[in-house]
Amino acid sequence: MLCRTALAILALLAAVLGPTPGHAAAPDGSAITGSWPVDDRTVQLRVHSAAMDTDIMVNVQRPQDGSAGRPVLYLLNGGGGGQDSATWQHNTDVLGFLADKHVTVVQPIGGRWSYYTDWRAPDPKLGVYKWKTFLTEELPPLIDTEFETNGVNAIAGLSTSGTSVLQLAIAAPGLYRAVAAYSGCAQISDPLGKLFVKTAVETWGGGDTVNMYGPDNDPMWADNDPYLHADGLRGLALFISTGTGVPGMYDVYNGPFMQPGPRGLVNQLVIGGVLEAAVNWCTHNLQTRLDGLGIAATFDFQPTGTHSWGYWRDALERSWPVLATGLAVSEGY
Repeated sequence: MLCRTALAILALLAAVLGPTPGHAAAPDGSAITGSWPVDDRTVQLRVHSAAMDTDIMVNVQRPQDGSAGRPVLYLLNGGGGGQDSATWQHNTDVLGFLADKHVTVVQPIGGRWSYYTDWRAPDPKLGVYKWKTFLTEELPPLIDTEFETNGVNAIAGLSTSGTSVLQLAIAAPGLYRAVAAYSGCAQISDPLGKLFVKTAVETWGGGDTVNMYGPDNDPMWADNDPYLHADGLRGLALFISTGTGVPGMYDVYNGPFMQPGPRGLVNQLVIGGVLEAAVNWCTHNLQTRLDGLGIAATFDFQPTGTHSWGYWRDALERSWPVLATGLAVSEGY
């Protein structure tokens, strides 16, 4: 209770006093209103979103040499938005993998079960969601100013955010040069795609997809479907991966990154297996779609693997050459 009270007081002070002197601010009212060092490479920012009229915490890992003029990798968490234990940092060592790369890594914390999109209406359970606006219009200029980046961006995400990264790249042409989607389903407006979204948002998140994209026949579903609008991915460095749902090396208790997720081994094998099988179907469909459009992409189809962290960790490492190409940095650095 004390922590929540303190945060409320800080938020009130930030609203009254405005952004911390020396931090980036934008004409629309978005601003970095505070920052705290986590270690010698990592800083946590408090960023005010004008679109959502709320403060978002953002973790930033500076590039290896700490110099200005480096590109940015936006790394999105899964359904919980980084507000639970289902995060890259908690379940993998990918920040360690990226630590020797000359790239600024930005992780927004928030947006649970939002699909990082702009919802049509406030949700009684989840609140006001304008995450597409935040991630494509508000946050990047603030990050570029605060960390003196070179303006070159890539974005990567897993599971629900594996869909989001494709949506965001299509919605903001030119913002990203590379996209990596791990176990995301590009199809959201057909019956199976809607079921996938509703399971995440409604069953797991407690939200209402009517507030997200409207009823099933609302054109917002199709408007935000990356499969239907795949031509918007043309010219990007693309890495898209999936398993098959068949249990593999990370579906046993055997080592630090070979262990079941927070819901336990049975759920990982059963629910995670079904989810990954569905994602595999979506991803093969996306490959056919991109091939038909003449859009080049690296598809990484693994013979095994459930919907779980060990596979996403490996997929991120395998995607690095593609991301590095888009970011115009050496694969080894």
